[in-house]
Amino acid sequence: MMVKTDHRHLYVQVIERLKEDIAAGIFKENERFPSEFELARTLGVSRATLREAFRVLEEEKVIVRKHGVGTFVNPRPLFTSGIEQLSSVSSMISDAGMVPGTIFMEVQESLPNEEMIGKFDCETNDSLVTIKRVRTADGEPVVYCIDHVLSKNLEVGSDVLLNDSIFDSLEKSGRIRIVQAVANIEPVGYDDEASSILRCGVDVPLLVLLQQHYSEEGEMVLYSKNYFRADKFSFHVVRKRV
Repeated sequence: MMVKTDHRHLYVQVIERLKEDIAAGIFKENERFPSEFELARTLGVSRATLREAFRVLEEEKVIVRKHGVGTFVNPRPLFTSGIEQLSSVSSMISDAGMVPGTIFMEVQESLPNEEMIGKFDCETNDSLVTIKRVRTADGEPVVYCIDHVLSKNLEVGSDVLLNDSIFDSLEKSGRIRIVQAVANIEPVGYDDEASSILRCGVDVPLLVLLQQHYSEEGEMVLYSKNYFRADKFSFHVVRKRV
């Protein structure tokens, strides 16, 4: 396991070796590394070199260091998606080869508040449906979804919403086709409601994806706030030079 000398910086060699060992299963997800003293001695490097390697690996989110506890292998996300790709949560889970499901649902119908009136450009007496669901992948909770739609655009019952994506439910009438969305991502360390529902503790961060979905006519037909477990999902953006 000792690092062999080559022309690269020693800490770079340590980084490569640790990544290889993680990929080979020598160090497993959520497993704590040996102490710095023990690991540095095994690799044949100084503790200063090991710490520099750990610093880079932490920036790359390969590892996580918990003060007073130790250094752990970060679990790799089960799902990764380009944020520029507009797809439902169900599709993301299915594309990863897992079965999407729902284990919790609450549907409420009410009059819109000022915020929702502004977002949907609707009237004060229009009925707004709020749908709260926990989406699962092979039975494991991974996303807490809060969706808002105008009831006039939703022509299915709650029994259908339990299994279908909101996209499909909105498009069943044939009058609406969602073509684009404006999205914002906000990192959240811990949320009392979402973290509890997704069965993750204070050490598992969340990614909140806020999206306004628009039809071909430019009408906003869906406003969603989705809490993703950051240890299960990662998002990326493809940037092109112009």
